[in-house]
Amino acid sequence: MAFDKDKAGQEPPVAAVDWVEVREFTVGSVERPITPKRKRAVRRARAVRVPKGGGGSRVYAPCAYCAPASVPVPPGISGPRLYEDENGQRLLCYIDAGGAESVESAEGTGGAEGAEGDRRHHVRDGNGEIIGTIRRIAPSKRMFKHTWRIDQPGHPEIVGRNQWASGDARDIAGRGAGKFISGLMDSLASLDADSGDQAERKARTLEWRADGELVMTSQGKTCTITADWLDRRLAFAFVLLGDR
Repeated sequence: MAFDKDKAGQEPPVAAVDWVEVREFTVGSVERPITPKRKRAVRRARAVRVPKGGGGSRVYAPCAYCAPASVPVPPGISGPRLYEDENGQRLLCYIDAGGAESVESAEGTGGAEGAEGDRRHHVRDGNGEIIGTIRRIAPSKRMFKHTWRIDQPGHPEIVGRNQWASGDARDIAGRGAGKFISGLMDSLASLDADSGDQAERKARTLEWRADGELVMTSQGKTCTITADWLDRRLAFAFVLLGDR
């Protein structure tokens, strides 16, 4: 047992990987998980991490680091931020704290302010330039679950819905009926996720589509990207915000 602990403590840090073409990631501090030969997980800095290898060789390589507590918050930044290096010297991107979404932005119908719970977060690069916007859209009915939108300049709007609400039912139903079915499926999934003990609750799976194309799938702190054109920093930002 002591030998295993010593061996785990001596394992070298996993080298960072380029974030630009990441396909699958999670956010956390576990770098080397528990295995039959490793009795305790090896933890390092909290980061966006990419799974590599399998079985006893599985590791989670960092590709972007969450803001270290020791690094002062840059002026004018109030939301979560990510760095290219563990020491927090090279800012990769950050998220605006978020403001109320307008009805025009959320629904395309014009107006001043959206429903309670609508939020808009700009995602900015290290120079402060907007690279995209994440929008949380409150449900039209209390029983339904909120949805998400990602706007990336030069590309179609990306819509994030519960996986159960992304099937053929919406395609074969009329426009109004489709919206109702989509909301109902979101609601049923929400009820399923909220049943049982708190520890057993499971984050809902979201499918993100743009003009019918599957762009990415997310669940809690994990995400799988399928579209080459998606700016990975937008996916990172959504996972940091959380589906809530």
